[in-house]
Amino acid sequence: MEKYQENYEYWLKNVAADEKAELTAIAADEKEIAERFSMPLSFGTAGMRGTIGLGTYKMNLYTVARATAGLASYISEVGEEAKKRGVIISYDTRRMSFEFALEAAKVLAAQGINAYLFENVRPVPICSFAVGYLKTFSGIMITASHNPKEYNGYKVYGSDGAQLSPEATAKVVSYIEKCDYFGVPKAAATSNRADVMGKDGEKIHDFITVVGKSVDEAYFARIEKLSLSPEAVQKEGGNLKIVYTPLHGSGYKPVTEILSRMHIPFNVVPEQAEPNGEFPTVKMPNPEMPDALTLGINLAEELGSDVVIGTDPDADRMGVAVRSDKGAFVLLTGNQTGVLLMDYILRRHKERGTLPANAACVKTIVTTSLAKKVAESYGATCFDVLTGFKFIGEKIDLFQKTGAHTFMFGYEESYGYLSGTHAKDKDAVVSTMLFAEMVCYYKSVGISLYNRLQEIYKALGYYAEKTISVYFQGLEGMQIMAHKTKALRNIDIKTIAGYKVVAVTDYLASEKTDISGKKEKIDFPKSDVMYYSLEGGDWVVIRPSGTEPKLKLYVSASANNASEAAAKAEALLEDMKGYVE
Repeated sequence: MEKYQENYEYWLKNVAADEKAELTAIAADEKEIAERFSMPLSFGTAGMRGTIGLGTYKMNLYTVARATAGLASYISEVGEEAKKRGVIISYDTRRMSFEFALEAAKVLAAQGINAYLFENVRPVPICSFAVGYLKTFSGIMITASHNPKEYNGYKVYGSDGAQLSPEATAKVVSYIEKCDYFGVPKAAATSNRADVMGKDGEKIHDFITVVGKSVDEAYFARIEKLSLSPEAVQKEGGNLKIVYTPLHGSGYKPVTEILSRMHIPFNVVPEQAEPNGEFPTVKMPNPEMPDALTLGINLAEELGSDVVIGTDPDADRMGVAVRSDKGAFVLLTGNQTGVLLMDYILRRHKERGTLPANAACVKTIVTTSLAKKVAESYGATCFDVLTGFKFIGEKIDLFQKTGAHTFMFGYEESYGYLSGTHAKDKDAVVSTMLFAEMVCYYKSVGISLYNRLQEIYKALGYYAEKTISVYFQGLEGMQIMAHKTKALRNIDIKTIAGYKVVAVTDYLASEKTDISGKKEKIDFPKSDVMYYSLEGGDWVVIRPSGTEPKLKLYVSASANNASEAAAKAEALLEDMKGYVE
C-alpha cells in the first residue's frame, strides 16, 4: 500500500464523526488522496499556508494543532519565563480563522503556556505590534493574506515582532515532525465565539486571556506619532475625499478609525465593508490585482473623490488609485506607491530638521532600483534584502541593536510598506494614514500626487517594472516548478532582449558570477533565486513564491522617458517568460 493511502486510512479512522463524509467522498479518487496525504503541509519562516480541507497537505484543525504543539515544545524548551510571557494570537476574516486561532490557544494552554487571544479579527500589524506591547515570547497570525478564498494560513512571530527566524523555525519544525496529528493535548475551553467577542482582559481558561481594545488604543497612540504633516492635514484634510475598501477583511475598523482620528472624510465601499471569507465581490482579495479596486473607483467617480485605497484581508498590503493630470483614476504599482511614501517621509524629515545622519531605508531585491536613488537623494542609505518582509524586520532589529542606522521606511514591490518600528511586518493601517496625509501635504503646496511622481521620474530617471506569476497546482505542479528552477542554473544566459548580462547571482549557491567568469560570495541567506544584472543597471529575477505554488518573474528597466522604459521592460519580460511558463 502506498504511504499516502496508509495516511488516508489513518485519518479516516481518527477524524471526528462529522468529518468522515469529506474523506469517504474521495475514497475512489486516488489522485485526490495522493494530493492530500503524500506529504505534510510545509512549515517555513513564513509559517504554513494551504487550501482548507482534511489531509496532511491541507489547512485544518489537526494540522494547526500539530504546528502549535511544535511551537509549544519549542517555547517549553526555552523555559518557564518564555511560557509565562506566552503567545499573542490574532486572526482575519477568512474561513475557519477564528476556529484555528482558538485551537492554537487551547493547545498552548494545555502545555501551561499563556495564550492571549484577540476578541475579534485583527490585522497583521496589530498582531506584530502586540508581541512587543504585551512582551509575549511569540505571536500567531491566522491568515492567508491575499490568497483566494480556498486558502488559510498560520504565521508565527518571534519576540521581536518579526516573522520567526530560520534558526527558530528549524527547531519548531523538528518538534512538529515528532507530533501525531491526533495526539495533541488541548485545554478544555469555550468554543463559542460569542464568549470571546467584545471581551478585553477576561479569561476563558487559566492560561487563555482575551485581549482587545486596550491593545488597539496603544497601537493607535504609537502610529499617530508617525504623522509628519499635521498642519497640512488640518488645512486640507476636511476637503480631501477618500474612498476606502477593506475587501471584506480585517482592515475595516483600524483603517476607518485612523482616518476618523485624522478628521479626513471617507466613504467605505458598501459591498465590501462587511467581513466575508467568501470574498464575493472580487476574484482575489488582493490589492495588487487591478479589478480589486474596481468598485472603489466606480464609487469615487460617482462621489468625485480624490483617492481610492484598498487593503487585503489581513491589512498588511495597501493598493491605491489616484487621479492623473487629466483627471482619470490610475492605479499605482507597489513600486510607485513605495517610492512616493519613501520620498515623502524623507522629504518631510529633512524639511523639519529631523532627518538622522544615519537614516536608512530597506527594500527587497525585486523592488525598483529607483527607491535606492530616492533614498540617496536625501543622503539616506538604502539596503537590499531577500524577498519577504521578515528580512526587512531583521534589518530593523539589527539597526535597533547596533545603533548603526535609524530605520525610516521599508517596503516590497508587492504592496507592503512600513514606517515606524512599532511593528516588524507590513502595515497597511499606518500606510493608509501616511498616504492620506501625503495627499494633504501636496495639496497644501499646490502639487498633485501624480505630478510629484512625475517630478521624481524626471529628476532621477524613468523606471518601469513588470511581474508575472505562473501557478503550478498539486504535487505534480510543485515538482515541475522545482525542475524549472534547477534547470535554470544550467543555462548560460548571456543576453536578454538584446541587453548584455553583466553578472548572474545565484542566491541558493550564495555566489555572484560576473561577465568575465569571476565569482564572489554574497552575504545573504540561501534562497532559490536567480538574479540577472544587465548593462545599465537593469535586472531580471526568477524565484518561486514562498507562500504560493507559483514561479515569479520580475523585470526592471530604466530609460530617458516613460514609454521607452515600459517598452524595454516588456521586451525583457517577453524574452524571459519562457523560463517560468
